[in-house]
Amino acid sequence: MRKLYLAWKIFTFVVISIFIVLIGFYLYAYITPKIDIRSANRIVMYDNNDNEFYLSTSNNAWVSLDNISKYAKDGIVATEDKNFYSHSGFDFLRIAKALYHDIKTGNLDQGASTISQQYIKNLFLSFDKTWERKIEEAYLTFELEVHYSKDEILEGYLNTINFGSGNYGIEDASMYYFNKHASDLNLAEASIIVGIPKNPTYYNPIYYFENAKKRQKIVLESMYNNGYITKEEMTDAYNEALLFHGEKVNNYIVSSLYYKDAVMAELESISEIPKSLLEVGGLKVYTNLDISAQKKLENIISEEMTGTEELQVGAMIRNPKTGNIIALVGGKNYNESEFNRVTQAKRQVGSTFKPILYYSALENGMTPISTFMSEKTTFYIGESETYSPSNYADNYANKHITMAEAIALSDNIYAVKTHLFLGTKNLKNIGKRMGIETSLPNNVSLSLGTTEISMLDFSNAFSTLANNGIKNTPQFIRKVTDLDGNVIYESDYEEEQVLDKRYTFILNEMLSNTYNYDYIDYTSPTMLSVSGLLTKKYAVKSGSTSTDYWVVGYNPDALVMVWNGYDDNRSVDDVSSKVTKRIWARTIEAYLENKEENWYEIPIGVTGCFVNPISGSVTDLSTKDLLYFIKGTEPSYEKEVFDNLFIKENNS
Repeated sequence: MRKLYLAWKIFTFVVISIFIVLIGFYLYAYITPKIDIRSANRIVMYDNNDNEFYLSTSNNAWVSLDNISKYAKDGIVATEDKNFYSHSGFDFLRIAKALYHDIKTGNLDQGASTISQQYIKNLFLSFDKTWERKIEEAYLTFELEVHYSKDEILEGYLNTINFGSGNYGIEDASMYYFNKHASDLNLAEASIIVGIPKNPTYYNPIYYFENAKKRQKIVLESMYNNGYITKEEMTDAYNEALLFHGEKVNNYIVSSLYYKDAVMAELESISEIPKSLLEVGGLKVYTNLDISAQKKLENIISEEMTGTEELQVGAMIRNPKTGNIIALVGGKNYNESEFNRVTQAKRQVGSTFKPILYYSALENGMTPISTFMSEKTTFYIGESETYSPSNYADNYANKHITMAEAIALSDNIYAVKTHLFLGTKNLKNIGKRMGIETSLPNNVSLSLGTTEISMLDFSNAFSTLANNGIKNTPQFIRKVTDLDGNVIYESDYEEEQVLDKRYTFILNEMLSNTYNYDYIDYTSPTMLSVSGLLTKKYAVKSGSTSTDYWVVGYNPDALVMVWNGYDDNRSVDDVSSKVTKRIWARTIEAYLENKEENWYEIPIGVTGCFVNPISGSVTDLSTKDLLYFIKGTEPSYEKEVFDNLFIKENNS
């Protein structure tokens, strides 16, 4: 009995304490200034010419609650927060039920956020789940409920939530999906639209109609169960045929929304910017986006990927001198999938990793005419482990080949032998030095690009090679101000010379031969098929795995990277590699169109020499190329003649 009495006292104390805390929250919220929810989550983005390319919420698209279909209002309340008009910001009964369900099932799949709470979450740049954030959100929910009526909160919520395909707010969504104003939505249309915010990509009715219909059924059943519609209305609405519009009223570039998402991710990482937009009343973000380059990239991808069905793409243009991201396409269609394959996806990079290996080789004493035997090989790693890589289509030279030829033809055996010759730790360390942040393994297959890396991270290494060995960081944002123009953040350019520019130059020269007809031998240079599209000199490397195709190429003015593959990791075919190469070639040529030819100056301490790139000979120049060497390591006619005589005498 005493234990029961003690438990009752503790329970009473907890309840009273919570009640006092809640009263304190309400009183404090009441005396604080009214928050401006109309502009608080407005984010305006500008390209590199200070022209607006994205606006999160527009005054023109904001509609009053009276001009929103009753079906949409009832549908969102019935589905998201049926007690919206009776609670004070928190539905404590719903919270208790959700906790009971989660404890009972062991799954944290029951949400209990009210419309007010969801609205407040949308006023933050990120969705941190720390206790500090939860407390702040709770307080702001109180403040929202104190200063605004339920209708005002619902109006703001419906005008700012994400309805998919880049539509924030119900007016934009109504015009996009059905080409009509939010006030004119009927029950069938409204129940489709209000179902989208649960997962704006998955429930997009234009691209995932079956998913949207399942969600519509939940919305309609919620409306029926809460007395908003009759059973007959529910059935008729579900069975009504819908005609979707799927076009924006403005002329913005759809793919720029991938760039916008990357900007938002960078915003979250900048400590100077308050994570709550309420503190700054909205933001103006000045970016490095080149809208002309973005249009060209989008159009080229669209043209080259016609008929490729589910094949996906990631592509970007980066300025090696500054690190600025000029353009970015994170997928074939943002409206269909918002997943950004440049910044979010991690894929095996294949042979595009080899330039990192060969820089290391040059730095450790090898030269463009250093040779290894190219033949089918099984490598014995340790006492019992073996590794048996193969060349593409099982083509082998069955002779000694030079580094220059191995790069142009992408010989895997040469790469693995080089990797083992240098020591496997060497490549890992070089990759990190070049700017790759992904943890690289210390294994034999790293030289063939078996590690999964995001394109944005991978671009750091190639930007370093393209910038004469100077490393910088990728940047989307130039400057951030509040809506009144007060500067909150300005980016600082930082660079570090991490590579020897002499070896970098020698490597870049060799990478310019991947589309050189003079290197045709036991197979062809890997980029030969697009040589006719190229009017300038580039360092370029292609790469492939069973599931991925890559091309990475650059000159001093531009780094362009392209990836193709499937999200479900199914195998790619040979046709896809041609698509990847053509997208790369056309993109870098379009971006540099009307710009003067630009290549790297020969560094002090480097000398050129005409060599047979197949054999490495300076006496047999039936095939020849100008290769570069550190002075003192270049081959000479006299030395080769002497060596040949020495070998001949020994053999006799």
